[in-house]
Amino acid sequence: MTTTIIYSTLLLTLLLSVGLFFFIKASVKDRTQVVRLISEQPQEALFAQFQQYFTQRSYRVASVDAAQNQVTFVGFVRPSWFMAIFLTLLAAVGILSLVLVLSILFPNLAIVFLGLELLSPLAGVFYWQKAGRQEQVSLKFEDVLSQETQVVQSAIAVTAHRDELAALQQALGLKPGDDVKEASPLAKPVPRT
Repeated sequence: MTTTIIYSTLLLTLLLSVGLFFFIKASVKDRTQVVRLISEQPQEALFAQFQQYFTQRSYRVASVDAAQNQVTFVGFVRPSWFMAIFLTLLAAVGILSLVLVLSILFPNLAIVFLGLELLSPLAGVFYWQKAGRQEQVSLKFEDVLSQETQVVQSAIAVTAHRDELAALQQALGLKPGDDVKEASPLAKPVPRT
């Protein structure tokens, strides 16, 4: 192989390694979002459904603010074994690619470079330590008036991790609320637990 090809392959491999590093780092990034959901049910019935749903998912009520119609649930989100193993394998393949290119460039140090492969489990350990954390889900209830049907509906502003939002929306059959406006300021209070 010519030296130009080897060095260009090394450069591309280093660039891919940087991408892999940021991918592993992003695996534990906070992805909290706010979504507004709409339901035909009254706030009391909705609150009972939310409480049952979050209790099943090992969350507990952390605070209730009746003046703001807001409830906060707290729960520990466990890291995924699949993701930890997947990131370890990705790191192993990425490091092996770098080791192969470095071994071609410096054949005398091939065994030393192969030792870099022992660093790949650090990706899984990093994910495992950072991904397991306390998560908060905040719900804010309000009454809204549907612009299409002119019926008062319940709107819930949910602040949570995006995966939790998707699971919640699917489990409770709630629609995203785009075509609503706030109803009267006389919102019903959130029931206390």
